[in-house]
Amino acid sequence: MRVLVTGSTGLIGSALVPFLHAGGHEVVRLARAPLRADEKVVLWDPEAGKLDASELEGVEAVVHLAGENIAGRWTAEKKARIRNSRVRGTQVLAETLARLERPPAVLVSASAIGYYGDRGDELLREESPPGRGFLADVATQWEAATEPAAQRGIRVVCLRFGIVLSPRGGALAQMLPPFRLGLGGPIGSGQQYWSWIAIDDVVRAIQHALLTETLRGPVNVVAPDPVRNREFVRTLGRVLGRPALLPMPALAVRVLFGQMGEELLLASQRVEPIRLLASGFVFQYPDLEGALRHLLRKS
Repeated sequence: MRVLVTGSTGLIGSALVPFLHAGGHEVVRLARAPLRADEKVVLWDPEAGKLDASELEGVEAVVHLAGENIAGRWTAEKKARIRNSRVRGTQVLAETLARLERPPAVLVSASAIGYYGDRGDELLREESPPGRGFLADVATQWEAATEPAAQRGIRVVCLRFGIVLSPRGGALAQMLPPFRLGLGGPIGSGQQYWSWIAIDDVVRAIQHALLTETLRGPVNVVAPDPVRNREFVRTLGRVLGRPALLPMPALAVRVLFGQMGEELLLASQRVEPIRLLASGFVFQYPDLEGALRHLLRKS
């Protein structure tokens, strides 16, 4: 297929593009500025609502991953960038796709399990209601912004990503330096559930969503084995051959990271990938230790 990809230089996008190329797909990048000279790039300015619809004619599928990085202290300005980059950007893209003479068959749009908020030990499936908090509000609006595309008859799949594990970025990359020094340990009580997924399974899940015509609406993109934070750090320490005993108290998390720490590090989300599994997707890395050993090249 001819696939349009936004956010192609981010953690997921940078793994997805070569994966799609390897599968024989043609990739067109949607970006704010030119990238490599040998690649087809369509330029857009989502904040200004600028996107030339004629540039998208002939695209058969869209993967929308663009959005402000949520890491860092959430100042008012940072929160506005997080919200606007997702909601406004998705709205501009969906409205433009809806105006095309020949719209793509499918729009696979990123979302996040932050949709569910802090839910303790509750098992969370796609039909579970949204939670409370900044990320829950953003994710709800983010998914709703795809509606113009759905109204046009485009099959829309909103992928609610969990913690994406990759040594090249995200949570795992930030955890590696202290853990390799033996300075890692549980965060807060360590009882909160972390729903994770290996980057390899993320890109496979995106391709699966592109090709599986029965899949639509929200889809949880997490491994089938969510673990408590205490188990996560213990497993990471074992894979690295280092102790993982130094806790970071919840108070320290709140002081250092503010609301971001509260909603990303201390919140508990025990999420199940019900629709992904029901549609026939098979995980390559369903258990945490196997995933970490693969990602970190530890036998």
